Amino acid sequence: MTMNRARRLLLGMGLLGATGPLLAAPPRRLDRELAAIAADPACELASLSVLAIRAGQVSYAYQCGRRFIGHDGLPDKNVGPDTLFRIASISKMMTTLGLMRLLEDGKVSLDADVSGYLGFTLRNPHFPGQSITLRHLLTHTSSLRDDAGYSWGADVALKDVIDARMFAANAGPGAYFTYCNLGWGVIGTVMERVTGERFDRLMRRLLIEPLGLQAGYLPSELPPKALANLATLYRKRTVDTEVWDATGPWIAQVDDYSVKPPAVLDRYVIGTNATPFSPTGGLRISARDMGIVMRMLMGQGMQLLKPATLSLMFSRQWTYDGRNGDTSDGLFHCWGLGNEQFPDETGTRLVESGGFPAVGHLGDAYGLMSVFAFDPKRRNGMIVLVGGTSTDPFAPVNKGKYSSLARFQERILTALYRGAIVPKLVPNNSA
Repeated sequence: MTMNRARRLLLGMGLLGATGPLLAAPPRRLDRELAAIAADPACELASLSVLAIRAGQVSYAYQCGRRFIGHDGLPDKNVGPDTLFRIASISKMMTTLGLMRLLEDGKVSLDADVSGYLGFTLRNPHFPGQSITLRHLLTHTSSLRDDAGYSWGADVALKDVIDARMFAANAGPGAYFTYCNLGWGVIGTVMERVTGERFDRLMRRLLIEPLGLQAGYLPSELPPKALANLATLYRKRTVDTEVWDATGPWIAQVDDYSVKPPAVLDRYVIGTNATPFSPTGGLRISARDMGIVMRMLMGQGMQLLKPATLSLMFSRQWTYDGRNGDTSDGLFHCWGLGNEQFPDETGTRLVESGGFPAVGHLGDAYGLMSVFAFDPKRRNGMIVLVGGTSTDPFAPVNKGKYSSLARFQERILTALYRGAIVPKLVPNNSA
């Protein structure tokens, strides 16, 4: 693929806040470095959108690649600052923000038995005397497992599909960490039950509209302008047989609405099964609007949650001790409430040079690979959205050098950190 003309946006107004003085390292140099990473034939990227925040202010933003790859006479569409991506599991952290608003309103408790919210008994049959709580779900210690599925149609109720196959037999609630998508389907359903609102519209009320975001969990509910800017996700891999071919065409994986519009969900009973909205991975949002959320978490701009609530959310809840969890080949070491934590240590650091301890979340689905990570103390942060790869990002040749991330992710994060966060600043008039 020939990368389209790169575009960079230094955001200087509105909810994102004014940018600081120009960075000593010319942004165009960073543009070129990121474009080269995106075009690397070892693992070419279909699209890339990044944003960096330094000391609470946006310092850099950049996009390249195509949000839609033309076919059958349809033209290419380039990525821009308003391009929305399905951000995969970073959605879990966004869902958690909505849940924490309900916690502040007294509608839920972190340590109550979720059965009381759901209207049916949710128990691990191997440990029937132990209740499952929102804290367990938020920290992936509920003993639920994804092995028998974690998403069903709108005509299915969770109470009818959750059974013994979906629970660990060797560890009860609170005893063991295993990353679990199903937990967020349960959380979304709890949120519906305690409010009487459909999950996607509830999140619009709790998070999206107050911050002025162009975002949503269901494509058919997006405003027309936002839907028109939604990125299709690609891989150079077949959808069903999962065969990679780096020399072959880009194959759409999800969010290709060039032929027919997204499906409308009009027959749904609120509070029965929130998984069609994918609280676990379905939020569509741009890097720019993710920056608004990140700055809010840093105490900048409009504040939706009390400082004490954010402190609780990002407090350490689980740490791997060698026996108490599945790290997924070293990817997971520490967890808060609905967020991963990245100590600046061997195996968990996000940048090659070190110096960036962070909290946030990663995402990986349908070719999309995403990072939302920030240092609350220094108010530095980075957002990375990749709309697809040409080769298997988990193949040995693409493995990271100092972390469990893919090598291209390491390179992007290190380039962003060195080029948009670390450099000494110079006055605007001397740049």
